[in-house]
Amino acid sequence: MFANLIESDSHTREFKRRSSFFLATTAAYVLILFAAGIASIYAYDARLEAQTNGLEVLNWIPPVTPPVRPDRPEQIHRAPASTNNGRISPQPVRPILYDDPSNPIKAPDQISAAPNPIPPAPPNTKLGNYVGDPITPPTSSTDCVTCTGTRRNPVIKIENDTPPAMPPPPKPKTETVTSRVLVSKAISLPQPPYPTMARQIRAQGSVNVQILVDEQGKVISAQAVSGHPLLTSTAREAALRARFTPTFLNGQAVKVQGVITYNFVLQ
Repeated sequence: MFANLIESDSHTREFKRRSSFFLATTAAYVLILFAAGIASIYAYDARLEAQTNGLEVLNWIPPVTPPVRPDRPEQIHRAPASTNNGRISPQPVRPILYDDPSNPIKAPDQISAAPNPIPPAPPNTKLGNYVGDPITPPTSSTDCVTCTGTRRNPVIKIENDTPPAMPPPPKPKTETVTSRVLVSKAISLPQPPYPTMARQIRAQGSVNVQILVDEQGKVISAQAVSGHPLLTSTAREAALRARFTPTFLNGQAVKVQGVITYNFVLQ
């Protein structure tokens, strides 16, 4: 029994020695880590100066300017209106002072579909409880002396003594005549030359050319309507050189349309 007591007492001392060593080692490691943390804080260089110098403005936001408040609208002075309107006074009097809506300089303050019973205020109008206007001499029989409100200007009709312009005369029609009548009016009727190519292939026959003659007797257009293709060109050129006497219808020169026939015969 005593031997066991002695043995347990030796284990207690061993445990105390080990715990003291463990505590001392832990305290030493804590001090070393704490000292290393303090040293790393002092040794770290944050380079604040380099960060300050390296700032770059990416977006420029302009300063916000306060909105400009619009001017206060002109107040309309109102006075108690009365039913005693239409007075004659040496100076215009109105219960409400407002400008004529037709004034292009000042726009109306209010818009309403109902008519205003109070007429607009002319210049030199004073505020009162009735509507009054001075007497204005009439300028014509249509003006009213005792009427209130703005006086309408008399309507002046300007009569033009110049008679209306006469309508232009109708354009003359184109008259169609026969070939015999057209040839009888000819002043100059050149004959077309015989084309060499047509002579070589022995092409012959008649060529009909439709022409349009103006009021002076000049051919203004010519178009071959029938004939050999090698003969139509010279026939058309000859028809354009033709001249005719003017044709009159009811005393007015008219255009004439007809057909000239050219006969091409080999000899």
